[in-house]
Amino acid sequence: MSSKLQSISALRALLDEKKASATELAQEALREAGQQSRLNAFVDIRDDLTLQQAKAADARLAAGETGALLGIPTAHKDIFVTKGWTSTAGSKMLAGYQSPFDAEVVSRLNAAGTVSIGKLNCDEFAMGSSNEKSAYGPCLNPWDTLAVPGGSSGGSAVAVAAGVVPFTTGTDTGGSIRQPASLCGITGIKPTYGSCSRYGMIAYASSLDQAGPMAHSARDCALVLNAMVGFDAKDSTSVQRPAANEDFTAGFGKPLRNGDAAKPVAGVRIGLPKEFFGEGLAADVRAPIDAALKQLESMGAVLVNISLPRTELSIPAYYVIAPAEASSNLSRFDGVRYGHRAADYSDLKSMYENSRSEGFGLEVQRRIMVGAYVLSHGYYDAYYLQAQKIRRLIAQDFQAAFQQCDFIAGPVSPTVAWNLGEKSADPVQMYLADIYTLSTSLAGLPGMSVPVGFGDKNRPVGMQLIGNYFKEGELLALADHYQLATDWHLRTPS
Repeated sequence: MSSKLQSISALRALLDEKKASATELAQEALREAGQQSRLNAFVDIRDDLTLQQAKAADARLAAGETGALLGIPTAHKDIFVTKGWTSTAGSKMLAGYQSPFDAEVVSRLNAAGTVSIGKLNCDEFAMGSSNEKSAYGPCLNPWDTLAVPGGSSGGSAVAVAAGVVPFTTGTDTGGSIRQPASLCGITGIKPTYGSCSRYGMIAYASSLDQAGPMAHSARDCALVLNAMVGFDAKDSTSVQRPAANEDFTAGFGKPLRNGDAAKPVAGVRIGLPKEFFGEGLAADVRAPIDAALKQLESMGAVLVNISLPRTELSIPAYYVIAPAEASSNLSRFDGVRYGHRAADYSDLKSMYENSRSEGFGLEVQRRIMVGAYVLSHGYYDAYYLQAQKIRRLIAQDFQAAFQQCDFIAGPVSPTVAWNLGEKSADPVQMYLADIYTLSTSLAGLPGMSVPVGFGDKNRPVGMQLIGNYFKEGELLALADHYQLATDWHLRTPS
């Protein structure tokens, strides 16, 4: 028995047929995490806590309880606060912090019976595209350890791709689920903003942050999303909808639109934004995506040329709005109310300065300074207000596009995973890696990454699929039809 690289449904079968216990699966995952420790995906593992959860899951199973996730091992991005394990957001500012409560997403997954293996490495306060900005050091991409895994949910992607656990939690502010999923060859989805509670997520940019699952397949992501999504009165940004108990697996195995068994996605219109396929997209990324689109076309999909004319404006808009919100959210970490306090200071001002300089990494400091600047007197209207206006126009562009198509497809990242250190000295180059994901986040739309092949140096390539608001079920069903016809999501690093 081995949990390595098995799907949730395969592990579910082992548990239901009593060929394995939750404790055995947890022990196997802990062993695998230890053997893969060089990848630096985990920042806190506590066997005793994991085995306590596994024992509780076994008791529930013995009592006859059922559930898709009961007894399944997982791990949580270090952005989610968790009882027992440390919750540091990958930062020295919160070194050693243990939360007295669980984030709502963690609570929901605990209630579903999952067994946590520990906390996963991430860029500090989720600010980064490569997982090189973590106080714990970078994660290594299991497909090529010279390469970055993407960020900020790099540890979450690595833990799945390396086969330690079948799924993990991540967060996506500007692409931080989709981009590492693409670079590590797994599936990840950012649901519509407001779908998953932000309660207990250490905030970066409150109007953008959204939790989501990362797994090998769309089917596994749907099972996890079923447990994660739901209204939470503790979160003022949580959306209350009539379909409170939506089953995201309901469309699986059924043709979409006018499809049939031979052409399961017949009549589905997939929009291809010209801005996503122009200059800047590497040839070794475009080729697998073109092949994936041809596969969908052979299954009945209709490819439609569309335009998202303000795509290029998403980078300046995002890097005004997100740092502005970050400067506000992170102001509480001052050495008095929360966070690291410097040992050496002479007065209150120097205590603030020294504590924040020591506790925050350079990228976090950079974004706080940018955010404070654009919110300052005389610049708010010129920068922040204008960025919010552009954000509204970007959302309108998407709605105009959805008049012509049902889904939008394109690349996740302009290139395959780059080498460690390759872009560290040039923040702008790092920011440009998010060009295809930022606009979806600014509009609050659901988007996902689906593995479609490999590019240069045999590094994975993901295709981005975007749906309209609250169309996660259809989006996942489309991805599932593609994955039933291909095996890219089943490929694993040696």
